[in-house]
Amino acid sequence: MRVVVYPGTFDPVTLGHEDILKRAAQLFDQVLVGVAVAHHKQTRFTLDQRMAMVTTAMADVPGVRVLPFDGLIMDFCLKHSASAVIRGVRNLTDYDFEAQMAAMNRKLAPTIDTVILLPQPELQCISSTLVREIAKLGGDVSGMVSPAIAQALKG
Repeated sequence: MRVVVYPGTFDPVTLGHEDILKRAAQLFDQVLVGVAVAHHKQTRFTLDQRMAMVTTAMADVPGVRVLPFDGLIMDFCLKHSASAVIRGVRNLTDYDFEAQMAAMNRKLAPTIDTVILLPQPELQCISSTLVREIAKLGGDVSGMVSPAIAQALKG
């Protein structure tokens, strides 16, 4: 069984994340969404809320499991027998960062590859940070997140 991990804080999960997850589910037998505890970030939503949002967004996609993780992503991958980690890249800035992370992860766990996927062009401008800011200022985020997530951002 080919297992891949898609790690992130998903604060909140966006349509770009959903796009990457759906395509990863077509490439791998099982996709583990590793929702980061994120001690280093002040998240808008709790870990349980973020896990629930990803679970709701991916409910109709077979082979996707949502799990919390804390610590090194490579340790999480090894624990769950993953052969790869998925990373979404929207632009050159993302690519530069992800290339550096992939090289470091390769040092930590040489058997685990990094697979980079680009979201659909119309989703490439979306980031969780921008979605949170737009929602906080009362803007319409309906084209950036699923309806359930848009509702959660209003609360």
